[in-house]
Amino acid sequence: MNASPRRRRALSAAARVRLPFACVAAVGVIAASTALARQDPAAPRPNDGELRVTILHTSDEHSAVLPMPLVEYRPGGSGSARGGFARLAQVVEDVRRRKAQLGEPVLLTSAGDHTGGSPFSWLVLDGEAPELALMVEMGYDVITLGNHEFDHGPERLAGAVAAAGFPLVANRTAIVASNTRPPAGHPLTERGLRRSHMLTLPNGLRVGFIGLIGRSAVRVAPSARPVEFDDAAEAAAAAVTELRAGGAHIIIALTHSGLSEDRALASAVEGIDVILGGHDHRLLEEPVVEAGTIIVHPGAYLRQVVMLELGWDPATAEVRLRNPESAAPFVIPLDGTVEESPAVAARIAGYRRQLEEWMAELTDGRFSALDATIARSTFTIRRASGAVESPFGNFVADAMRAAAERATGERVDFAFQANGSIRGDVAPGADSANRDVITVHDLAGLVGLGSGPDGRPGYPLVSLWLTGDEVRRVLEVSILLSELLGNAWFLQTSGVRTRYDPRRAVLMRVPLRGTPIPTGRAVLSAERDEGGTFVPLERGDSRLYHVVTDHYVLSFLPPVGRLVPRLAVVPKAANGEPIDDVDQTIIRRRGEELKVWQAVLEFAADQPRNDAGEARIPEYYAATAGRLVVVRATPIWLWAIAGLALVAVPVVAGVVLWRWRAS
Repeated sequence: MNASPRRRRALSAAARVRLPFACVAAVGVIAASTALARQDPAAPRPNDGELRVTILHTSDEHSAVLPMPLVEYRPGGSGSARGGFARLAQVVEDVRRRKAQLGEPVLLTSAGDHTGGSPFSWLVLDGEAPELALMVEMGYDVITLGNHEFDHGPERLAGAVAAAGFPLVANRTAIVASNTRPPAGHPLTERGLRRSHMLTLPNGLRVGFIGLIGRSAVRVAPSARPVEFDDAAEAAAAAVTELRAGGAHIIIALTHSGLSEDRALASAVEGIDVILGGHDHRLLEEPVVEAGTIIVHPGAYLRQVVMLELGWDPATAEVRLRNPESAAPFVIPLDGTVEESPAVAARIAGYRRQLEEWMAELTDGRFSALDATIARSTFTIRRASGAVESPFGNFVADAMRAAAERATGERVDFAFQANGSIRGDVAPGADSANRDVITVHDLAGLVGLGSGPDGRPGYPLVSLWLTGDEVRRVLEVSILLSELLGNAWFLQTSGVRTRYDPRRAVLMRVPLRGTPIPTGRAVLSAERDEGGTFVPLERGDSRLYHVVTDHYVLSFLPPVGRLVPRLAVVPKAANGEPIDDVDQTIIRRRGEELKVWQAVLEFAADQPRNDAGEARIPEYYAATAGRLVVVRATPIWLWAIAGLALVAVPVVAGVVLWRWRAS
């Protein structure tokens, strides 16, 4: 099918955007650059009457209210920590001032996941919304929602949006959620969320906005129910039609989908000029062009903000990227060289006092100051980069096991924790004054997602009993889900050593429908750790074992069994009686839910002491320990072929013999 005249103009305009940006390694960027390089860089540009706009874009801020790591943060400047809303506010103010002298408007946008990544996100549960309130204060023009905005459920999200001033501030900071559909009467419907949004800038440029959450993000937002999410491409197409009818010159999609889904969206939906993306924490050092659409991703945790300079030609309706001709950087680091906005820094100080008071209450005074040293380490404790064992995964699973044993007074055989609940590496300080320091803020932020039925921060630990055969099934589910849905679903372990081949998790997919057929044979061997002696955990083992995980992980294990009966897992009490209500498995200490983040902080603080009496992380956690070993075994399909051959050979031989005798 031939492209429409407007699409051909857009493709032509996009082809002219490439001038010598810094070279990047991403294959998609290289492909786009090759196509653009065919054009003459010296070709004339339509500057007469061109309407211009600059966009500052962030995404996946993840409650980076303060720079991280906190131990390397120096208020007012210097230090090697990166991020922080006060630094961002100052950059935004500086860019706006500079562009105002040129008569050029500046827009500030976010593609979602502004919460969930540091203890500041916990304040949502205390009736505050520090991230969103600060974004409104510093003048974000348009934002969309990510999966982590739903971590505490849509009712809590509605409360946070209200705490930030919505719907009264919706004309100042628009929340655009084009494919997010709360049920009728839900509190979110009263907070001013919009399906699309149009801004008419002082220079007359009309910019239309769409906000989308993608499939991969929806899959990791189980707490969003009863909110539903429409197909992103269909919602985008409808919004484009509406915005064009309203006279939009430029249409921008804010997407919380990841780069691969953004590319697909650009190809599937005509009329989107720019995609400002997020979700996969990817930083593109320069824009990608896909099917004439400019795609930008700014990375995560406010380590930087990206600046996109656009021009729209009224004569041709073409959108062009002006960055190549500008001396301004595309990526602006938010490091120690950036000053802080005094007004925003003062607001943050108030939120910090509130958070530290609450943390002291939650931990009976053991942990309060966010910048307090909790332990020291001479190495970085790494999280997983895929469906594999990780040192930090081992640390977290060991911490959960130890905390559960103390709280229940019973031996715990196995502990499991999902990669998706482990948010990053434990990176100790690197400067001379605080070398090897791990702070309360930085460690708690890596394991502090979610909340429990008590409405307090963090997923609670749960205690249950499973048969040995069911423990093996948990391992199978871990491998299967990570193969089908991604690394976030893979489980880190304590108390078991496993050899597995992820290629064996799925036998095949049903032709045309694409439905996977699980094998239940990805685990080649499992052994329980009996104090350094490993005992085989056989299939069919009916002995009960004490298992600890968290409330979130346990919530998705039984549903898998309903879909794949051979992987069914039934939580049980110590006497073997099935437990129907997951909440009954929650571990409580002094009447309060025991949280994963509490277990990890206590485990770190209780490590062996150095001569100065400070906890020090053992070298054991500097590397993996052989708990999860990937092997390459004979593929299941080869066994299937071999089995068919064993059946077919005698049949064929019998037929041949019968024909020979008949002749």
